[in-house]
Amino acid sequence: MKYPGRDILSAVYGEKAGEALARYRHLGEQFEKHFGPGDPSWFSAPGRTEIVGNHTDHNGGKILAASISMDTICAARKRDDGIIRIVSEGYREPVVVDLQALRQVPKYQGSVSLVAGMAEGAEKMGYRTGGFEAYVTTEVISSAGLSSSASYEMLLCTVLNHFYNGDRIPAEDYARIGQYAENHWWGKASGLMDQMACAIGGTILLDFSDGVHVEKADFTFADIDCDLLIINTGKGHADLSAEYSAIPEEMKAVAHLLGAEQLAETNGSSLVRALPEIRETLRDDRALLRAMHFYAENQRVERAAAAIREGRKKTILSIIKESGNSSWKWLQNCYVDSRPGEQPIPLLLALAEAYFANFGRGVCRVHGGGFAGVIMCVVPKDMTEAFTAFMEPFAGAENICRMSIRQTGAVCLESGETDEE
Repeated sequence: MKYPGRDILSAVYGEKAGEALARYRHLGEQFEKHFGPGDPSWFSAPGRTEIVGNHTDHNGGKILAASISMDTICAARKRDDGIIRIVSEGYREPVVVDLQALRQVPKYQGSVSLVAGMAEGAEKMGYRTGGFEAYVTTEVISSAGLSSSASYEMLLCTVLNHFYNGDRIPAEDYARIGQYAENHWWGKASGLMDQMACAIGGTILLDFSDGVHVEKADFTFADIDCDLLIINTGKGHADLSAEYSAIPEEMKAVAHLLGAEQLAETNGSSLVRALPEIRETLRDDRALLRAMHFYAENQRVERAAAAIREGRKKTILSIIKESGNSSWKWLQNCYVDSRPGEQPIPLLLALAEAYFANFGRGVCRVHGGGFAGVIMCVVPKDMTEAFTAFMEPFAGAENICRMSIRQTGAVCLESGETDEE
């Protein structure tokens, strides 16, 4: 069996190309076990990190996000019968979708619905679809705010693009296909941020005020001699739909009282002027605080973008700290109100903040959707080992993941192949 060559692995995985080759060899063994002999094609799609811009996309806001070095990979081969068959490592049953019978696939039933929705979304956008068989494995932590579902979606978009569309589908349309599937087949009112960050690669600036505008940003944490650590609380997002839905609903309730559909159509000054009246009408102080977070967070993204363009990249650290504080105090997505005794995110944040305060360096924040999942820590490289050792008794060594910003988005690793050694 032929595997991706070290040249292309080095381009995608850098110094971890050797580890990546071992993963692809395992992938190849499992593919052959499930689907028989023959050379497959190889695909990869990263997870994502949100740097600044917490809970702003659903109200037309701005975000600074990036792909990460954790990814979802697959070996795949075309089929001529219009059947998509996917075996995912760790799952007992394969996903099987007949493209000639999409209407027979049930909605809101997990991965099978998601795959069917992506096929329908691609067809509605004018792209070709067809059958394939794939074995999938992932490093992206599930239900932890690193967009494991978007990584999976962008991976499958890349397979359809390579096999049936001549690699001509733009990454932005990958994201729209994934969003369509989540909105119409998975019952999740997602925006485009997760999919965009997984599809495009590197650091990107997103502006959702008028559709979606994407701009590449020249930034990595290595540029400022820092490591990105994600610490998993061990508590997933699966049962928190009501908490997530409340954030955009409350923000939009404030926007409506300001005469707009979403907060991006208004501004913080308008809210302050109308606040006494809105407070009396709405009777929801948390909604007001969340709206204030939105306005301030948009400004933080603008400041971060300016700092990157002007070469003041270390300024990003103070902006991340501000953003995290706003998420904790104004957005209030660090724990669930109905479970006051369960606060793993605030506890890990408090420990990390206390550690960094001793040295006057390092920042941390809640990551992604919040309420559960993971925290982000940006740690000076010369402190990483000691900080990791400090956090291990509280989080567990297996829950502390060092990663980097990956420059390659969702991709087919077709060229530069090498025979198995």
